[in-house]
Amino acid sequence: MIDVELIRNEPDHIRQGLKNKQADPALVDRFLALDGEWREGVKKLDELRHEQKKLGEERKIEEAKTLKTAIKELGGRVAELEAKRKETLLLIPNPPDETVPVGKDDTGNEVLREAGERPQFSFAPRSYVELSEKLGLVDTERAGKVSGARFGYLLSDAARLEFALVKLAMDFTTKRENLEAIIAEKNLSLDPRPFVPVVPPVLIRPEAMRAMGYVERGGDEIYYLEKDGLYLVGTSEQSVGPMHMDEVFEERDLPRRYIAFSTCFRREAGSYGKDTKGILRVHQFDKVEMFSTTTPEASREEHQLLLGVEEKLTQLLGIPYHVLAICTGDLGDPAAAKFDIEAWLPGQNEGKGEYRETHSTSNTTDFQARRLNIRYRSAKDRELRFVHMLNGTAFAIGRMLIAIMENYQTEQGTIRVPEALRSYVGKDEIKGEHDAERS
Repeated sequence: MIDVELIRNEPDHIRQGLKNKQADPALVDRFLALDGEWREGVKKLDELRHEQKKLGEERKIEEAKTLKTAIKELGGRVAELEAKRKETLLLIPNPPDETVPVGKDDTGNEVLREAGERPQFSFAPRSYVELSEKLGLVDTERAGKVSGARFGYLLSDAARLEFALVKLAMDFTTKRENLEAIIAEKNLSLDPRPFVPVVPPVLIRPEAMRAMGYVERGGDEIYYLEKDGLYLVGTSEQSVGPMHMDEVFEERDLPRRYIAFSTCFRREAGSYGKDTKGILRVHQFDKVEMFSTTTPEASREEHQLLLGVEEKLTQLLGIPYHVLAICTGDLGDPAAAKFDIEAWLPGQNEGKGEYRETHSTSNTTDFQARRLNIRYRSAKDRELRFVHMLNGTAFAIGRMLIAIMENYQTEQGTIRVPEALRSYVGKDEIKGEHDAERS
């Protein structure tokens, strides 16, 4: 949630932010009305309690009893107002950062740069669906019998490629020198402390999921196990973020960076009929996710660092891509600013190729931290302040497998292994369903 004082003191600014984010600016007025009535009720309640105490000291028992009834009634009303006030506050999304381009939807996203050379083929490039079926790498037909639509088995070298991608992401982000290089290249003033690997839970309590800001809007995407009262995470950040709820960091302990691996689950609500074949849009997928907790002063630069790591990992794989600045109307509730990387997939669009999203990184500022009550103690004045929290994709496994298959395909229908992954996979080329056993 956003700072209440910001709503009280700068309501027009918040209204405009909500309007730019395609959210209802009337939420601000609804909150201010409830907030005003609640504050007046709290003030009156304090006055009545003070008066009751005074009557008690003066031994005016009957008057004190009458006041007790009034206090109980007013207390109930104040509690009701407080609940409605909080519910309304939780509905107000994080206003976009001033650096974010204003736009109604994804058509307003801006391409910041393109990187890498698109592969040139002397043949019509195949889609990853055709390639994976030919080489026995992905089996959605049998997964459909077992689990239903939008599931798949990763087989043979597809499974090896998954673990290679995980290992590459972990190795890269846990080496200080790699972060130092990105910080120097981008001229950032950040501590290059490495990311800490973590394998988080994939089931979390409702209060943790709601604190991360994904329930009020977008809740239809989340799997909820009603019998157990637990949510399945749609991304690792949803369980890594709450890990430190109700804790206080010392400023010297920031930034705190994690690199998390987990399986993720999404309903893909509203995507029926889109990408129904293959593994591009599925209900279950694995992901390596970066998560960072830092000071407000450092969060914009930290966002650039996360984007820099995403780009370096994509470059290591030799995948062409472009970087998008996500506009206000395409931001989710928690994000104040967001960048996406879309990889070039030459086998899509009937062999004409197209860009598809493979990475995103968001700065949620103090929006999630306030809900989670995660703070830090300033080294300068020892005051407690809310941290800023950021997240970024290292690898969404399924989509990176697609990018590798389509960019590294050969005329013979085999797939060359990117050089950065060869030592992990143990081969230079994927030739077929059983070539690993033959070799």
